[in-house]
Amino acid sequence: QAQLMESGGGAVQSGGSLRLSCKTSGYTFYGACLGWFRATPGKEREGVAAIDADGDTKYADSVKGRFTISQDSRKNTLYLQMNNLQPEDTAMYYCAADRPPCSVTTVFSLGVMEAGLSYWGQGTQVTVSS
Repeated sequence: QAQLMESGGGAVQSGGSLRLSCKTSGYTFYGACLGWFRATPGKEREGVAAIDADGDTKYADSVKGRFTISQDSRKNTLYLQMNNLQPEDTAMYYCAADRPPCSVTTVFSLGVMEAGLSYWGQGTQVTVSS
């Protein structure tokens, strides 16, 4: 059974950094597209960053220049390096996967739809104080 498990969340002050990790297991995500999403109460879930098997990436405008998505296929792990964190980045962060054929654009589109993506982690909380 495919599983994704996030870690690395926490509480930081404005301007701080965190690196989130998402370990995949139980399924060969070869060729898959992976993404990070975030959700806060009262707001729709939004795409943060996505990466495909070729290394193409996509970022939300709000995080461009501050966040970097990457993956280590040998470790079956997806990362999100978050720098210069701001209070508006406070959210529950989730990783998700889309099986091929896929693209970073489809990950962003499907990830905000109910049941749009089949594989999700349980989430990790990021809290940024001013």
